[in-house]
Amino acid sequence: MAGDWFDEQNDAIVADYFAMLGDDIAGRPYSKAEHNRVLQAVIDRSRGSIEYKHQNISAVLKGLGEDWIPGYKPAFNFQASLVDAVVRWLNRHPDWLAPATRMAMGPSPSALREEAMLWIGPPPTHSNVPPPDELEQMIAIARKYDVAERDARNRALGRAGEERVLAHERASLLVAGRTDLAERIRWVSQVDGDGAGYDILSFDTDGRDRLIEVKTTKGWERTPFHITRNELAVAEERRSDWRLVRLWNFAREPKAFELRPPLEAHVSLMATSYQASFP
Repeated sequence: MAGDWFDEQNDAIVADYFAMLGDDIAGRPYSKAEHNRVLQAVIDRSRGSIEYKHQNISAVLKGLGEDWIPGYKPAFNFQASLVDAVVRWLNRHPDWLAPATRMAMGPSPSALREEAMLWIGPPPTHSNVPPPDELEQMIAIARKYDVAERDARNRALGRAGEERVLAHERASLLVAGRTDLAERIRWVSQVDGDGAGYDILSFDTDGRDRLIEVKTTKGWERTPFHITRNELAVAEERRSDWRLVRLWNFAREPKAFELRPPLEAHVSLMATSYQASFP
């Protein structure tokens, strides 16, 4: 059978993919070949077609800022109907997006106590931008399904990310022999609330303030994020101290990069809401 896939076929292969992904995240053994053989009989598609569609699903999940099966490298130029099928599955399984039910995806409390430092790499730039077709599809998916808003609403994910960066900051200062500064780090968003314009008060090894705003996603490094007017204002007022730490790939192996003001030098800022007032 050739040509476009029907919704029923997309729904079947998406459900199969998430079954494998659940096993993969939990560390349970599973056979990709066996899943493929069963699907061939169910949806009347060839082994190669199913294999490639699994790679398409990985690409869709990448665009949605979600985890995917590492063994299925994202393949692009997929049908819009496949995106709809993935979103249908997620809407039918809201617990999948709730970290409280999948805490295994993030660092365990014991790992946090060990205060292992994060991998800090370079931020996305024009020099490492993906191919145009790939980037276009990723941006379209993230915008249509407002991935940035979903991450912003996910308080459990945000808190877990802040906790991970907090541990990294403490570990960095301890390694540098600045136990005095490590003991003074303050989790501002938890102790004082969200109005400060940053989440963590940390320090450089010379004692200068590091005002850290943490943005966390389970997706890739180019997943868009929300930033508030207040955070931008504090970034402008405290340019030499303020930092944005973008934590990504949080589901499996958290990685990060750091942005310094002015943010316009790194990202495109787009207003997504307006306040209406009467004259």
